[in-house]
Amino acid sequence: MGIPVGAVLLAAALFGTTGTAQALGPSATTPLGVGAVRLLVGGLALLALLPLVGGRWSEVLALWRTPTGLLAGVCTGLYQVCFFAGVERAGVAVGTLVAIGSGPVLTGLLAVWLLRERPGRTWLAATGLCVAGLALLVLGGGASGGADLLGVLLALGAGLAYAAYTVLAKRQLDDGHGPAVVMAAAFGLGGLLSVPVLLAQPLGWLATGEGLALAAYLGLVTTTLAYLLFVRGLAVLPAGPVTTLVLAEPVVATALGVVVLDERLAAVGGLGAGLVLVGLLVQGRGASRAAREDAVAA
Repeated sequence: MGIPVGAVLLAAALFGTTGTAQALGPSATTPLGVGAVRLLVGGLALLALLPLVGGRWSEVLALWRTPTGLLAGVCTGLYQVCFFAGVERAGVAVGTLVAIGSGPVLTGLLAVWLLRERPGRTWLAATGLCVAGLALLVLGGGASGGADLLGVLLALGAGLAYAAYTVLAKRQLDDGHGPAVVMAAAFGLGGLLSVPVLLAQPLGWLATGEGLALAAYLGLVTTTLAYLLFVRGLAVLPAGPVTTLVLAEPVVATALGVVVLDERLAAVGGLGAGLVLVGLLVQGRGASRAAREDAVAA
């Protein structure tokens, strides 16, 4: 499918391990505490690695003084807070569906407005398949009863923050800023903004070896490495298709829940996972074809 598509799918797979890692970690963790630690460790690591990948801290400071750079950092922080708070209230299935499932739609709309990207038929078809598949995954996971309204609104806020961050990052890349600089600026600022949230949570679990391992994995692997892969794809592909490819995340999370955590998945959930995979295949092939055509035209 091409290196950019593969990079985004690998990033989504790493994102999808977050829930399982938290479940296997210390029992004293809280969703907001884990989210804040993940963002802080990941953001600081991106800043520390920046000189090693050809970037400069002065470029990060320059981005923080721009409206897009400042807003991108705020959005990364808001995503973590809204997502983990939304999942805590609405449940993992519904909260993840609303947050992750709304991302491609909201990103596509923002990309039309801010980037002048036109959503093609491939994106519409792929996104439709993926969202339908995610809905079946929720049913297959046994979600029942009425969803918590505030939880749903928080999850929707997470989807909007993620969409806004993706579009803002794409604009910064189009303006000539390096991928590593864009990631370090957004997540470095988001990490600093998450400190008050972190200090309001119980942190005793961080004093254990198991807790430190969890913080290192979530920060360095599912954030630093994953978002460097994510921006590798975003530098080449349009914003809308990238967020559709990231819908691989809940499929990976579901598969790990079944295999590692012994969770059960009904037949309708398996059908949903299949639909998401078909949608990802459609989007991946379409995005790779468009990238090749752009390269030939250039």
